[in-house]
Amino acid sequence: MEAWTTDPTAKVGLTSEQSILPESGDQDWIAELRDGIDIPGQYLAYRGSDGDVIAFTLDREWTRIGRSLAADIRFDDPTVSRRHALIVRQPDGLRVVDDRSLNGVFVNGERVEWSALADGDEIVIGRHHLHFCDVPVAADLELAPTAGTEPA
Repeated sequence: MEAWTTDPTAKVGLTSEQSILPESGDQDWIAELRDGIDIPGQYLAYRGSDGDVIAFTLDREWTRIGRSLAADIRFDDPTVSRRHALIVRQPDGLRVVDDRSLNGVFVNGERVEWSALADGDEIVIGRHHLHFCDVPVAADLELAPTAGTEPA
């Protein structure tokens, strides 16, 4: 039996608690994904319906998430609005913005209209759990010396 709660900030009267709880076992595949990514960048990763991990590179100014065919990240699912959320690149970093969705956007279990994203954040869109991964340039890499210079 599903547990339902009334959320005063919700545009609809009821919100399923199950949709905002973290998925169990996510940390295992997220760690494997991080180990497998060798190109620095910002990614949204999630498990597809077949269990495969999908990582989407966030390199555009706007990334649309929704049920629409025009969405960059598309979920063919009735719990996802056609225009559900946007990932927006701004000078101070990335943020997720609710695009007037019916069921809302949750970041780390809290319903938000918008939220700055930090490495490891979980974004829930409908019944889908997406994870934000920020893979920085490795600080311990030494650049090759240019011609005519000696290493320090």
